[in-house]
Amino acid sequence: MKKTMKFLALVLAFATLTLTFAGCGQNDAPSDEGEKIIFGTNAEFPPFEFVANNGGVIGEFDGIDMAIADLIAKDNGMTAEISNMEFDSLLIALDNGQVDAVIAGMSVDPERAEKVNFSIPYYQATQVMIVKEDSTITKAADMADKKIAVIQGYTGEMCVSDMNFEYSSFKKGTDAVMELVNGKADVVVIDSATASKYVADNEGLKIVEDAEAFANEEYAIAVKKDNTELLEMINASLQELLDAGKIAELGDQYSVTE
Repeated sequence: MKKTMKFLALVLAFATLTLTFAGCGQNDAPSDEGEKIIFGTNAEFPPFEFVANNGGVIGEFDGIDMAIADLIAKDNGMTAEISNMEFDSLLIALDNGQVDAVIAGMSVDPERAEKVNFSIPYYQATQVMIVKEDSTITKAADMADKKIAVIQGYTGEMCVSDMNFEYSSFKKGTDAVMELVNGKADVVVIDSATASKYVADNEGLKIVEDAEAFANEEYAIAVKKDNTELLEMINASLQELLDAGKIAELGDQYSVTE
């Protein structure tokens, strides 16, 4: 009996030790021993990521980016999981190991590229202005002395800041657009695809473009600097999706009619 008890104690000790080491694995590797990839996102950016009332491609989350995340995971025999948070928290969560990658309509820029590695670009967009149909704003310079709304941390905020215009920032695109709809703002600066969605959903709004003021930008997936294995895996899957025209199909699928 004593020998049996000693044997069981050794087995339990070994099991505890094994679990301890398993819990101390590298944060850079995909979660759950390669069975799952946790993608961080900000599900306030239709048509790229949003919460679907009737369920989405990954749990309650739907959109172009969510479909891409799901396809990347499946292409590698894994499952995609979404961690939804504020946009400004995404790269912090990535650095802390709370998520494996970030897919959130995130533009590649030098400041972010100093902190993370970006995948190959998978989508090209530009900033535009949403205004009311009777607005006198026809170019970016016309925003001077106007009430400008942007989304906190988005490229639109950086563009308006660089123009030295005063603005109000919001955590959600819907909140910024509602400021415009309710007459509390004159213009919203936001990404083109998302602008199309908001204009389609709200009567009396239109899009104003200014190619000279707003340059094209590229969306990519962010991973930690030293996580080259995951980066290579994501790049390979993205390239296959691009070559097959699948991402272009997703753009059509989640168009303004979605």
